[in-house]
Amino acid sequence: MKTDAETQEEVASPCVEINCADGVARIRDALYVLNGKWKLPLIFALTEGPARFKDLQRSLGDITPKILSKELKELELNEFVVRNVYSTTPVMVTYELTGYSRTLYNVLHELKEWGTQHRERIVANRKSAK
Repeated sequence: MKTDAETQEEVASPCVEINCADGVARIRDALYVLNGKWKLPLIFALTEGPARFKDLQRSLGDITPKILSKELKELELNEFVVRNVYSTTPVMVTYELTGYSRTLYNVLHELKEWGTQHRERIVANRKSAK
């Protein structure tokens, strides 16, 4: 297993590649739009296809209806999600990703992979500490 120092040596500093202050500003812009603990998991859940409100709530686990509604509205305002209303009886509403949301697929994949590695690392370190 590589040490943290070895891993850091392999990856060039992002601040070396671009102006650091500019990079910080870009990251803050992204976090402004995708802030909170639910937006990225919500987008990830919608990659399977359109879903109804209750289905999304089930997929995400412990999100409250109020928070889910707020997050969906914010994602709609930022053009990541579209709300479709069907004139059926009763009225059916689904949410689906826009084409623009595909720009986050690489971010979601990398974040998922990093999360998997992080969890494995923490579990391994806790086991070895016992």
